[in-house]
Amino acid sequence: MSTRLASKGRLVDTSKAISFSFNGKNLRGYAGDTLASALLANDQMLVGRSFKYHRPRGIVSAGPEEPNALMNMGEGAFFEPNQRATTTLLFDGLKAESQNHWPSLEFDVGAINSKLSRFLPAGFYYKMFIYPRPFWKHVYEPIIRKSAGLGKAPIGRDGDTYEHFHAHVDVMIVGGGIAGLSSALAAGRAGARVLFMEQTAAWGGRAAVDEPQIDGMKATAWIAQTVAELTAMDNVTMRLNCMGAGVYDHGYILGYEQLNEGGTDAPRHRLWRVRAKQVITATGAIERPLSFSGNDLPGVLLAAAVRDYVVNFGVSIGDRTVVVTNNDDAYRTALVLKKAGLSVPAIIDARPDADGPLAQAARDAGIRVETGKGIAEVKGGKRVTAVAICGQAGEGAVVETIECDCVAMSGGWSPVVHLWSHCGGKLTWDTDQAMFRPDEQRPPTDGNGSGFVVPAGIANGHLFTTDVLTNGFAAGQAAATAAGAKGKVGKAPEGYDEAQEPIVPVWLMPQGASHELRSKAWLDFQNDVKVSDVQLAAQEGFESVEHTKRYTTLGMATDQGKLSNINGLAVLSKALNADIPDVGTTTFRPPYTPISMGAIAGAARDDLFQPIRKTPMYDWHAGNGADFEPVGQWRRPYAYIRGDETLHDAVNREVTQTRESLGLLDASTLGKLVVSGPDAGQFLDMMYTNLMSSLPVGKCRYGLMCTENGFLMDDGVVARIDDQTWLCHTTTGGADSIHAWMEDWLQCEWWDWKVYVSNVTEQFAQVAVVGPNARKVLEKLGGMDVSKDALPFMQWRDGMLGDFKVRVYRISFSGELSYEVAVDAGQGRAFWGALLDAGAEFDVMPYGTEALHIMRAEKGFIMIGDETDGTVIPQDLNMQWALSKKKDDYLGKRAQERSHMADPDRWKLVGLETLDGSVLPDGAYAIAEGTNDNGQQNTEGRVTSTYYSPTLKRGIAMGLVHKGPDRMGDTLRFTNIGGEPIEAKIVDQVFYDKAGEKQDV
Repeated sequence: MSTRLASKGRLVDTSKAISFSFNGKNLRGYAGDTLASALLANDQMLVGRSFKYHRPRGIVSAGPEEPNALMNMGEGAFFEPNQRATTTLLFDGLKAESQNHWPSLEFDVGAINSKLSRFLPAGFYYKMFIYPRPFWKHVYEPIIRKSAGLGKAPIGRDGDTYEHFHAHVDVMIVGGGIAGLSSALAAGRAGARVLFMEQTAAWGGRAAVDEPQIDGMKATAWIAQTVAELTAMDNVTMRLNCMGAGVYDHGYILGYEQLNEGGTDAPRHRLWRVRAKQVITATGAIERPLSFSGNDLPGVLLAAAVRDYVVNFGVSIGDRTVVVTNNDDAYRTALVLKKAGLSVPAIIDARPDADGPLAQAARDAGIRVETGKGIAEVKGGKRVTAVAICGQAGEGAVVETIECDCVAMSGGWSPVVHLWSHCGGKLTWDTDQAMFRPDEQRPPTDGNGSGFVVPAGIANGHLFTTDVLTNGFAAGQAAATAAGAKGKVGKAPEGYDEAQEPIVPVWLMPQGASHELRSKAWLDFQNDVKVSDVQLAAQEGFESVEHTKRYTTLGMATDQGKLSNINGLAVLSKALNADIPDVGTTTFRPPYTPISMGAIAGAARDDLFQPIRKTPMYDWHAGNGADFEPVGQWRRPYAYIRGDETLHDAVNREVTQTRESLGLLDASTLGKLVVSGPDAGQFLDMMYTNLMSSLPVGKCRYGLMCTENGFLMDDGVVARIDDQTWLCHTTTGGADSIHAWMEDWLQCEWWDWKVYVSNVTEQFAQVAVVGPNARKVLEKLGGMDVSKDALPFMQWRDGMLGDFKVRVYRISFSGELSYEVAVDAGQGRAFWGALLDAGAEFDVMPYGTEALHIMRAEKGFIMIGDETDGTVIPQDLNMQWALSKKKDDYLGKRAQERSHMADPDRWKLVGLETLDGSVLPDGAYAIAEGTNDNGQQNTEGRVTSTYYSPTLKRGIAMGLVHKGPDRMGDTLRFTNIGGEPIEAKIVDQVFYDKAGEKQDV
């Protein structure tokens, strides 16, 4: 049985007892325990059931590669499924429940699937669930939905909090083993700003367990000394319990830090968002399991994990442990067990000879060593009881049965190359060490083609302490130099290792195992993928490792193949009679291990899920009767209600006052993008349908933007600031998306163009001063000439208005004399107040978005989102004048030349006027004769904008109508929910001041 040893584990404080529960049973552990070590110390070998066959599953590892020990943790608001017991630090009151079984862990009805395994081979679902077709809806789908999934979905709101942290450093080091420590020493001494992350709760990695000699002292002493030196460096930041989750382009790295056990006011997880000039991946290696019949039973663990539990936590997995291996490292486990007073009946070594120092030490300790042997079968049900030994070269004939309660297996080591591969780093197959390791000739590259990720130590394929330290130190020095640090780093640490004999690759045990044994030799423990499944996939023509992965679900479990993929592709390569590197690997994608959804969201939840954006004048609006409406993330005044008036009355008042005297609009939310650089002109010519490079400095031009499919996506006024700079106004909702759109083209297509785009929307407050008295109120403020001659329509000037530094644009969205005045955001509220004071004699009043929309509709101006819906092109809106004929190309031009787009038989924009003066329903369809093939009423148009016009004292509308401009004067019938159709006449879309005399005075 597994139990707590009398000797203390190095990470456990036995003076601090911790109470926790598993499946309702109260248990005890100690500070420093993981949930896995505490469960094993309480002889809880069975921790879950496999996904497909519901076979008994026990803990197999001691780290994030664990495929079996996934728990539902916590309760209520603090419930979280699929938490790895091996990486969860024990805390007082922890409540854990095993997953994927019913009615209980010990007795699971789903285990019947294991008895039916011959009928449920790899890929059976692709064949079984097709016929008969009615079965899918009524039989297959209900069963699949009920049985699929791991864990339970949380119900209700998450009670924990999370946060994001941004950091900019010269060198980021992921992995706190001796390679990472050595790298940090070199980079820190060189003077680089270093961020150093380790995913566990202690520094040192495997060296702290195995205690090699470093600089003439034990590894643990050297680790303590090095950590102390690094801690004293102001330029080095060190974080434990912090995983390097992913490496992305341009030196962007995500870190995932566990801060506390949850259920407190402090954040539970922190997501680090790091920009680093250089990244060192000192991520170590993962021990591979061996494939033999019954290797999935509780009590079969990785040899290094057995060693970890003894040394780190003072926990033995069993009284009698059989070690099975193809390399020397597993002998260390046998020696540690023997030293702890535990029995090791035998070491089963598949290699024909084992005569190195470690093997000799095992023999000297009285441990029986059997070479050239393998395991034919592990015996037991819910835990190991014995192993049947056979010749590795044979087919599985049993030569001896050895009673035991633990099997420690080691199939070699696989460097953790995930972070190296995330950003495009390539791998090479090391035949001598039977591993994929980083190919330093093909590294990940940043945007300039330079390598920015450096592998170090075991993660770089170096398995010996001396090489690990030397390589790690060199990586740190090289990264610091590349980042610009020039300090002296001193000499690299020196290590010492006993000689080791080479590994002999073993992908199946025994090598000639029968189908009966191969069908019980497991590769993916969570998804129940066997050696025979991969062989079947090859037999059925799935020669690509990616296809085999999807056909068998190999590596698709929550551990993402950390234990299974190398063995699986080796089995596949043999089945295909191909070399392992020719078969290749599956794709490594971030995150390295799952991270919580809460950490991804960070503070973006509840009221902060979509923070309300407020202009500098927001508080004034709120205090003066504003009725707000959401526009993107902004809250804009819809109208300002006075006294007992209705919202409708307020809107009409604002329109009338603005048309007759003076109105103010807070236009700060309009997008403002500065586009600058030597190639900015040609870039904007591609972005807009009309010509922007020819725009003179000091002038403005209205422009349209289309998607590459030709559909209108945004519009706005562009101002030429200087020879290399333009200011592009966008719609309120389009500022961020258009900025991203521009960056997408610059980064992905025209990456060599010298253009810089900056979103300055929130750096400026902008006020539209509108109406016949607009010029008078600005002249009253004084400071600059705003006359028609000095500042003509569609031009701009910098200057002073009163005490305010301003930029004034002569543009109009209302059809009236209008100035849009931009000031620094910090001056926005004061400038607004100054305009109100100066405009008092003109009965100035602010107007909201609805009055704005009515006035623009009276003028026949389009609005993105009303007249457009993602299927409308400029030609549909009679805006051919905005399509330049002087340039060869712009985004959407070729799409608009396609036959469907150029077809004159399209719905086009017109004005609509009801015969009775009423207001058409928004979105109403024009009824055409007959029905379509589906029996639905034919239509010939739809309303895009509709309002009551206080200026015209009647309803007005715009709409897209089939061949609309050619049908002036025709009467259409529009749908009216709950009433008779409404008749409207097709008219010109400009209802007010068609000549434009009022805006150009």
